[in-house]
Amino acid sequence: MKYDFDRVIDRRNTRSYKWDQSEKLFGEKDIMPLWVADMDFESPPAVKEAILRRAEQGVYGYSVPSDSYKEAITSWFRRRHDWEIKPEWISDSPGIVTSLSFAVELFTEPGDEVILQSPVYYPFYDVIQMNDRKVAKNPLVIRNGRFEMDYEQLEGLMQGGAKLLLLCSPHNPGGRVWEREELLKLGELCLRYGVTVISDEIHCDLALPGYEHIPFASLSEEIANITLTTLAATKTFNLPGLQSSFIVSSNPELKLKFDRKMKALSLHMASYFAQGAVEAAYNDGEEWLDELLEYVSGNVDYAISYLSEHLPQVQVMHPQGTYLLWVDCRGLNLDIDGLKQLMYKEAKVAFNEGSVFGTEGQGHLRINLACPRSILVEALDRFCRAAVAYTAK
Repeated sequence: MKYDFDRVIDRRNTRSYKWDQSEKLFGEKDIMPLWVADMDFESPPAVKEAILRRAEQGVYGYSVPSDSYKEAITSWFRRRHDWEIKPEWISDSPGIVTSLSFAVELFTEPGDEVILQSPVYYPFYDVIQMNDRKVAKNPLVIRNGRFEMDYEQLEGLMQGGAKLLLLCSPHNPGGRVWEREELLKLGELCLRYGVTVISDEIHCDLALPGYEHIPFASLSEEIANITLTTLAATKTFNLPGLQSSFIVSSNPELKLKFDRKMKALSLHMASYFAQGAVEAAYNDGEEWLDELLEYVSGNVDYAISYLSEHLPQVQVMHPQGTYLLWVDCRGLNLDIDGLKQLMYKEAKVAFNEGSVFGTEGQGHLRINLACPRSILVEALDRFCRAAVAYTAK
């Protein structure tokens, strides 16, 4: 490989959300953190070079978006996802969760039901409930070792009046890359019942080898017209600290509402550093990403094999995308507090405890595999050894 993903970078004492809060969050200093979804890899060299060039200008004034920034986005999605995006469909946002929250506020009324497919990325619950809306759960079902949608139950929610759906594609935490036929069936239901879709596709570039991400809005003109897609380069190229994302919508009415909200809160100005970094990533980061996906795929295979051999009581859902591993630990017969005790006190590791993704996630853990293999090896060894000893007590 051209890029060294085995290199261990010491992120302690860098104000890292992931590495510098272990004692505060988990009660132990020496925790190995494989939880929050950022990578322990350096971003592509072109990104670092773009940020340094920008910093060297020395005057950090108000900035405007450039045509080349939007061209980098449209070119990327044309190349990687066969999706033709027009520049006028794009609006910047500080982050995906910001966009999700705005969408819930703009396209529903207080007290309305908003559909999510649980277990799911936990801010989905926050943006619904903290905007005084009601969560309408469409729990995913497990068939053939993977999550699938329950269309019959989903249709019932739509018949009951829910008019907004938050779609997680690819799925976090299950790593599911939805197939075209599944998305078309979902789109048909949404069109039939007048449901608007907010499609969170932040992991779109992280479909693992052998799988293909299908942008929901690319399915048809009719489906695109009911969809607002939230996107970012941050998961793809490890840029979350730059606070950068964008939305795409071909529906002028949806986009105008979103743009007016952004301007009302004065969030419409271009970030001084982020746009240059994103442009460099999309224009010059493709080789890096291809190697990253191969490396993460190797981590997936290693983790599944290791857990199968050393802790057969747990069951792993094989991810098709993302760098996240969803692990069913109910065979350990531990409650939520027991799993936390096992992780933080006994094993000195931090994975995500599954109930934060919804009640359907109770008894599960989410492991972040975007780290050098040596870190993953040690974390899994700590966890498996501790689990055997702890459950034998």
